[in-house]
Amino acid sequence: MTDAATATAAPAQDLPVWDLTDLYPGPQSPELEADLARVGTEARAFEERFAGRVAALDGAAFGAAVAEYERITETLHKVYSFAQLLHASDVANPEIGRFYQDIQERGTDISSHLIFFTLEINRLDDADLSAKLADPAAARYAPWVRDVRAFRDHQLSDDLEKILHDKDVAGRSAFVRLFDETMASLRFQVDGEELTITQVTDRLSNRDPAKRKAAAKAMGKVLGDNSRLFGLVTNTLAKDKEIDDRWRKYARPVSARNLANQVEDEVVDALVTAVKDSYGSLSHRYYAMKAKWMGQEKLDYWDRNAPLPDDTDREYSWDEAKDIVLGAYGRFSPELAGIGKRFFDNAWIDVPARAGKASGAFAHPTVPSAHPYLLLNYLGRGRDVMTLAHELGHGCHQILAGEQGPLLSATPLTLAETASVFGEMMTFRAMVDAEADPKRRRVMLASKVEDMLNTVVRQIAFHEFERQVHDERRKGELSTERLGEIWMQAQTDSLGPAFRFDPEYANYWAYIPHFVHSPFYVYAYAFGDCLVNALYAVYLDGFEGFQAKYLELLRAGGTKTHRELLAPFGLDASDPEFWKRGLSVVSGFIDELEEVS
Repeated sequence: MTDAATATAAPAQDLPVWDLTDLYPGPQSPELEADLARVGTEARAFEERFAGRVAALDGAAFGAAVAEYERITETLHKVYSFAQLLHASDVANPEIGRFYQDIQERGTDISSHLIFFTLEINRLDDADLSAKLADPAAARYAPWVRDVRAFRDHQLSDDLEKILHDKDVAGRSAFVRLFDETMASLRFQVDGEELTITQVTDRLSNRDPAKRKAAAKAMGKVLGDNSRLFGLVTNTLAKDKEIDDRWRKYARPVSARNLANQVEDEVVDALVTAVKDSYGSLSHRYYAMKAKWMGQEKLDYWDRNAPLPDDTDREYSWDEAKDIVLGAYGRFSPELAGIGKRFFDNAWIDVPARAGKASGAFAHPTVPSAHPYLLLNYLGRGRDVMTLAHELGHGCHQILAGEQGPLLSATPLTLAETASVFGEMMTFRAMVDAEADPKRRRVMLASKVEDMLNTVVRQIAFHEFERQVHDERRKGELSTERLGEIWMQAQTDSLGPAFRFDPEYANYWAYIPHFVHSPFYVYAYAFGDCLVNALYAVYLDGFEGFQAKYLELLRAGGTKTHRELLAPFGLDASDPEFWKRGLSVVSGFIDELEEVS
């Protein structure tokens, strides 16, 4: 494995690939080894100097200690980011897999010397902490300290925290890696072709019903053939979470995620209830219309994302997609478009779908001293254009928030989807406005509704699947059959009576990576979509200075809560009317489709 070969992926179909040498020249590079050696020395010295002494520091010294902690963790996260991105570019490569594991293990060893710091911060009494934060050097980090202390009531002893940290690399992280590498290695035999998970899921949107069915059946069979392994991963990680939640005294499986997202349990409950109560007026109503448009009494499950009969199945070249997205961003804010353009002017995006590459799409923030990277699996469909708009929104958000520095730039998941979904909405509006053909506009509107249903209804259905799995796992291991039953119930409830579900669809729970990577992440998509719908309505109402306030929201990173960030726009996520307002945008699009149909 040469450094040059692994730091930059090979191009496919002349589409751009990222250049990871902005982080390190390669996995065996002297620069990477030097950073690991230096940060290891600094972490040990930090522990020797401050362990057991945090309470005794005055404000200036406390601020200096936090700043040093920030510098150490940034270097460590830069190394982690390089390993994660390299692994994502070729998950099936065993050499890269070993390098990725080695970095995780070495990073765990180094970061174990830093655990004491946040634990001691959480043991400070409020008066002492307030005195420290009164110093300007420490005051800058007050939002980070606030977020650290949010977990104060759930903190364990120093020894327990350290052993849990050390064992993660051989526990939870190992099962996540097993899932990723297994999923990347799966091949689906469809009509004489051997497809990856990305290719077979894309085939579910093919114009030809026979091809959709063949892909769906193959996908269900292969997932079923591997369900025992995926069931083991799911049960193990759910049990691991149950043990952690029990020791930390979290009320519910979702509570830790809500705390990390800086959102109250009752706010998330209100979102979930609002979406579930809207299943009938949203997804059930839309898919009943779609069945009629497709000349069917009921849709087969592989028809959920099928093109409509009037859809010309237009393909977009990469250059077209870039121009559409940057043009939409530019009409809203030239400053935002200028930030987005940097991703195309530099090798910051890995675009093509290829064997071994991680499926799906993501934006990785890396560290503020570098820049984010985007991973796509671009196949030229309209949805791929929207995915580019989505991930570019994340990337722009990460650059703007990066101005806050490593500790203050991280955004809670509930707000992390703001720029991405807003970017999708801007791009959709631009594409619709540029389309003169009424039939094509109708198809685009229907496609947007489907995307919104996938973002809101489908993700809340995923959330309900997770909730029930984690609740039941507390009583014992779930069989793969039971996992399939829970999945089918959640899908039937959310999609409604317009669908037929064949038995193999019960295996589809196994391919959703968020269940493995980030338990209870999924509701953040619905949160973000409804939030953006409400924000976009404010923008359309002509709110004065909206663009400037919106960029301020993105720049804030993790320094403010959702209440503080939404207040300038007159919005409040704790108000039930907030969620109704967001969902009404989706319902309004469906109303419009009913009228033109």
